[in-house]
Amino acid sequence: MNKTSGKQAVNPYLPSWEYIPDGEPYVFGDRVYIYGSHDFYNGYVFCMGDYVCWSAPVDDLGNWRYEGVIYPRNADPLNKEGKMCLYAPDITVGPDGRYYLYYVLDKVSVVSVAVCDTPAGNFTFYGYVHYPDGTRLGEKEGDQPQFDPGVLTEGDRTYLYTGFCSRGDTSRNGAMLTVIGADMLTVEKAPVFVVPGCEYSAGSGFEGHEFFEAPSIRKVGENYYFIYSSIVMHELCYAVSRKPDEGFTYGGVIVSNCDLHIDADKPADKPMAYGANNHGSIVEINGEWYIFYHRHTNGTWYSRQGCAEKIEILQDGSIPQVEITSCGLNGGPLVGAGEYGAYLACNLFTEEESVYVGDDRFPKIMQDGRDGDEEPGYIGNMKDGATAGFKYFDCKNVTGISVKVRGYMNGYFEVRTKWDGEVLAKIPVHNSNVWEEFGVSAAVPDGKQAVYLTYRGRDKASLLSFTFRTAQ
Repeated sequence: MNKTSGKQAVNPYLPSWEYIPDGEPYVFGDRVYIYGSHDFYNGYVFCMGDYVCWSAPVDDLGNWRYEGVIYPRNADPLNKEGKMCLYAPDITVGPDGRYYLYYVLDKVSVVSVAVCDTPAGNFTFYGYVHYPDGTRLGEKEGDQPQFDPGVLTEGDRTYLYTGFCSRGDTSRNGAMLTVIGADMLTVEKAPVFVVPGCEYSAGSGFEGHEFFEAPSIRKVGENYYFIYSSIVMHELCYAVSRKPDEGFTYGGVIVSNCDLHIDADKPADKPMAYGANNHGSIVEINGEWYIFYHRHTNGTWYSRQGCAEKIEILQDGSIPQVEITSCGLNGGPLVGAGEYGAYLACNLFTEEESVYVGDDRFPKIMQDGRDGDEEPGYIGNMKDGATAGFKYFDCKNVTGISVKVRGYMNGYFEVRTKWDGEVLAKIPVHNSNVWEEFGVSAAVPDGKQAVYLTYRGRDKASLLSFTFRTAQ
């Protein structure tokens, strides 16, 4: 529970109707700001919206504030008609104290820059990253296409990391670093490759977790941490070096948006959510470190939402992988009482395993209405055997549990505290074309618990929420 507003922090940390993936978190002053691309609910491609910003007090991470549109898609001279999408951006504070937003449009391979005097004001177009002779980075003979800029400024130098490397494409070597001068535009040092793609990784130590996209850079103590999405897409990995331009060695996986590799209470190779691409970074907030990443909703790749988890940077510099949860920024479990939206499910699966999102066989987090409608999220398409999991809750004196559902269905929801554990209760449900609540007595053990709800029955159900009933 956060101290100031009393609001709990949940995953996704923004409202259920907001879709801001590719999150780059930064603390400026006493607030944490999140910069990302902007998906639409039910969008048909990635990144259809303008850049918007959200922020929260560093001591109240459940209390996010909408800062508005900070940069419209048609502000770039190359995109006056708004036909191109704004892909994942990053931000840095220049030597002049202003805030510089770096981004790439979806049909060009140059890096654009916008600038603002404040972290979340109206950014204006500033220029394109270019060589001293004026040639734009990405257009000089021999340049590889620019993509997904990640930036870090130290003194008068800005380190710009870019790249995209798909399997089978030998024309792209890996993640690139370009050094930019104090004007935040002019190349001082031409691109060098710092982390290999999968076609050039033999003997590198990155095998199986090669660079794919989403470069991000942070400095922690004397170490530079390069965070990126690997070739399997669903995981955010990291590499470490004492220098920003060379010597990066593979560190490991920080988070997977389908929870692969985690074996605390399940087989390590069992996916617990429907994953796909991933993008994010690490940030220190009030002395604690977090990884920001995104999840996929609506059964597609194109409606992604930001999530975050607490991490630990060990004394040797390593970062153990963390599981995905429903309570990432909360500082501990959620209160085991009251009503919780089903969209908070961190685990979503059926008896048929799938690492990647998509296909009408599977349940999906969705909403009513169109993009921008402030409609609550829910889980739809829950067929027989579909399970939604929520982690974690501090339970005390729980005597019952209810679900709010709708749909043409006839069956029941099983209640567990482990994905494969004992069934604690069965909640009968039946046909309803409006949201209707059904509940039963259920003795959920005291302490830190997960909740798993599995639908058994005919046709399919939609799950809006569940409620803990507690003894007075």
